[in-house]
Amino acid sequence: MAIITLTTDLGDKDIYQAALKGSILKLIPGVTIVDITHSVAAFNVQQAAFILKNSFHYFPDGTVHLIGIDTVYNEDTKYLAIRYRNHLFVGADNGIFSLMFDREPDEMVEINIMQDLKFLHFPLADIFVKAAVRLAEGRPLSEIGIAVNSVEKKMNLQPVVEKNLIKGSVIYIDAFQNVITNITKEFFNRVQHGRRFVLYFKRNETITHLSWHYNEVPEGEKLCLFGISDHLEIAINKGNASGLLGLGLGDSVIIDFQ
Repeated sequence: MAIITLTTDLGDKDIYQAALKGSILKLIPGVTIVDITHSVAAFNVQQAAFILKNSFHYFPDGTVHLIGIDTVYNEDTKYLAIRYRNHLFVGADNGIFSLMFDREPDEMVEINIMQDLKFLHFPLADIFVKAAVRLAEGRPLSEIGIAVNSVEKKMNLQPVVEKNLIKGSVIYIDAFQNVITNITKEFFNRVQHGRRFVLYFKRNETITHLSWHYNEVPEGEKLCLFGISDHLEIAINKGNASGLLGLGLGDSVIIDFQ
């Protein structure tokens, strides 16, 4: 059965999400539509990329992922369809693909489906839907666009190593207010070499132990662990880490290996 996932900044209180889903179902009534999220902050490409990068691989091969972030018509922005690791993606070439993918896509095209002028303000329900549906039906990328070999580049801030320190930053705060950094498990292990560490962050707070799960410390206590995204998280067991620890997007964290 064909699957189309949706990742957008449309929210839940307006008609836009209904218009998008209805447009899909008109063209392919039997498709399975899965909402990854519609709560991305408006036009926040980095946030959407983090969510989709860490969720798409849970879906079956051949799933089509429709990305509705910063898609309003702009004569300078291309709309792309991409095949990557046996998944298919439809979205605007606004930098999101460079943030999501860790290698070059297997195939990509610039979508050349004719724009319906009555949807000029909302191409998501027109061009994007038509492209996603054709891919979900098993049609080749070459049927909906012209081959291209590059995408718009956008870079996330990367952690750096200075002597015995990793200097990282906060890149995401989830619905539980857990604070997620740009330090991956692979990066941490490569630098650690089995050494003890002290994690420093705002207000002179420290953590000196990696936890396996959130309930490893008493309720209300802080902890750090590598979560489902394999990024280092700072959390409070059954608490609001971002608010209580004063940590926000872009704030610095330092790991001192000893």
